[in-house]
Amino acid sequence: SRMRRLGMMLSSSCSQSHLALVDVKGFDPSDVSVTVKDGKVTVSAEHKEEHNTLLGKTRNYRKLLKEFSLPPGVDEDEVTYSV
Repeated sequence: SRMRRLGMMLSSSCSQSHLALVDVKGFDPSDVSVTVKDGKVTVSAEHKEEHNTLLGKTRNYRKLLKEFSLPPGVDEDEVTYSV
């Protein structure tokens, strides 16, 4: 299960680092942006789709915004992330 894999990933971590996970399912990696500024990590994603159908156009729009405060003592320059 997804939670089991997450638990295994967290328990296999060798360092005492902090970890935040954000579900960006449905977004391409190019849709996702991560910024670290003023003691906060901001994860944002935006995706727009437009399709022509026999009945006209359909449009889909999704947007995600999550913000986390960094723990005290964490240097913004040492924050890493991956999508």
